[in-house]
Amino acid sequence: MIRNTTKHQKMGWVLFLLYLALLVYFLFFAESFGRTDSTRAGYSYNLIPLKEIMRFWTYREKLGFRAFMLNIIGNIVGFMPGGFFLPVVSRRSKKWYNTVLIGFAFSFLVESIQLVFKVGSFDVDDMILNTLGAALGYVMYEAVQHVRVWRRHRGRRKEAK
Repeated sequence: MIRNTTKHQKMGWVLFLLYLALLVYFLFFAESFGRTDSTRAGYSYNLIPLKEIMRFWTYREKLGFRAFMLNIIGNIVGFMPGGFFLPVVSRRSKKWYNTVLIGFAFSFLVESIQLVFKVGSFDVDDMILNTLGAALGYVMYEAVQHVRVWRRHRGRRKEAK
C-alpha cells in the first residue's frame, strides 16, 4: 500500500491522522467544550431530526453566539477536513457518495460512543450537520482538483507556445 502512494497521498495521510487525533480530542476530552466528569451524569439523546437545530436557531440570542457557532457551525466545520482528505488518502472515496457515506458512518460512530460512555449526547442533528460537513469537504476537494488540473493545463499551453 505505501509503495504505490504518491507524495500527495502520504502527506494526506499525515494530515488526515493529525485531523483525526484533534477531532477525537475535541469530541471526547476538551474541557473547553464541556467534556468534564460532571457532564457524564446520564444518557442524553435526540432522535427527532432538526429538533436541536431549530432550538439553537430559535434561541440563538438567548444561548449566545458562541453556543450557536459551536453547535451548528462547529459540527459542519469539524467534519469538512474529513470530507476533504478521504478522497486524497483513499481511491474508493473519490466518488462523492462514498465520502458522504463514510462521513455519515463516522459521525454515527462518534455519536454512539458519546452515548455509551456518557461523554455527550447522541444527537441525530449532529449526524446531519457532520454529514453535511463531510459533503462540503468533498466539494472543496473537487474544487482544488479542478484548479490543479486547470493550472497544469494552462502551464502546458504556455510551454507549447
